[in-house]
Amino acid sequence: MSRMVGTVSRGIRAPIIREGDNLAAIVTQSVLEAAQAEGFSFHDRDVIAMTEAIVARAQGNYATVDQIAADVKAKLGGGTVGVVFPILSRNRFAICLRGIAMGCEKIVLQLSYPSDEVGNHLISLDALDEKGVDPYKDVLTLEQYRSLFGYEKHPFTGVDYVEYYEGLIKESGAQVEIIFANDPRAVLAYTKNVLTCDIHTRERSKRLLKAAGGQVVLGLDDILTAPVNGSGCNENYGLLGSNKATEDKVKLFPRKAQGLVEDIQKRMLEATGKHMEVMVYGDGAFKDPVGKIWELADPVVSPFHTAGLEGTPNELKLKYLADNDYAELSGEALKQAISGAIKQKDADLVGNMASEGTTPRRLTDLIGSLCDLTSGSGDKGTPIVFIQGYFDNYTTE
Repeated sequence: MSRMVGTVSRGIRAPIIREGDNLAAIVTQSVLEAAQAEGFSFHDRDVIAMTEAIVARAQGNYATVDQIAADVKAKLGGGTVGVVFPILSRNRFAICLRGIAMGCEKIVLQLSYPSDEVGNHLISLDALDEKGVDPYKDVLTLEQYRSLFGYEKHPFTGVDYVEYYEGLIKESGAQVEIIFANDPRAVLAYTKNVLTCDIHTRERSKRLLKAAGGQVVLGLDDILTAPVNGSGCNENYGLLGSNKATEDKVKLFPRKAQGLVEDIQKRMLEATGKHMEVMVYGDGAFKDPVGKIWELADPVVSPFHTAGLEGTPNELKLKYLADNDYAELSGEALKQAISGAIKQKDADLVGNMASEGTTPRRLTDLIGSLCDLTSGSGDKGTPIVFIQGYFDNYTTE
């Protein structure tokens, strides 16, 4: 009988990871034990993925609010600092903001509206229309914002992030002034020293601020790029990709883990005789159609992966072939025709109409999204994901 199952994604349970653990050995052993317990076998191009969280924990890559404050003060002067385009997140940004505020005398907090960069809404587009506010040009003070929109709470968290961030800054010992604007240069009317906190648009924000007269212009990716008073660090992303660990500590994005994924690949080859791909993943890259939240708050989906995960899918659209090239066929004849087309497809299908509608995204982003949805973000206890059949197609037996 022909093979009847395509891609399979399994969450793999593992021990709770602590600093200093041999993660390569733990991941390898966890996957091997899962296969023995569940009765599945291994194949070339299976994918083993692990969350960035367990990698950073094993590395001990943490920083306290005091260490964040020290770096912010050293790099931005400790006076009045513009904090531009932070995302609205208790997990992702609140602890960072505490550290930033502790390193400044005053924070000018510039919030984008109606939502932050990843889709967390302060207010609705309908509310903007109703009040006649143009988000492309209007700069609002806190007083104007409150007069127009009152106290809006996030529909999922029940938090008024404007009030929450204002209180957090004050509690951290800094003065605070809040404005609402979607042009990063608006903050320059208040201060020339700016920390831009956006993730995927950060380079544009820095460029615009510097060209408009910003004196010290940094991003979250410029804070904690090296250890500060014994802290962890991330040379490439700084504070980007960090998560709350405790009330005064963040776990940073993992660093220097290319050797880890290659070590696991080597261990699995030795144990099974199969050449597998291995990756570290964080947030998936997808958007919630109801909450409007774009999941990707990490700077990248996969900061480390083996070479076989480079590139994009090279696939034909089966329904296009069935409805166009082989519309007159059915049954076994249709199956054979489509199988033949797949076996003879070009190595690069870019521009080929028969590939139209296939997902034009990087493999690491697609697989990382599958992993993120499989492992979840709560108490499943499966920080390792094992994927089989992802690189198979309709002709694979």
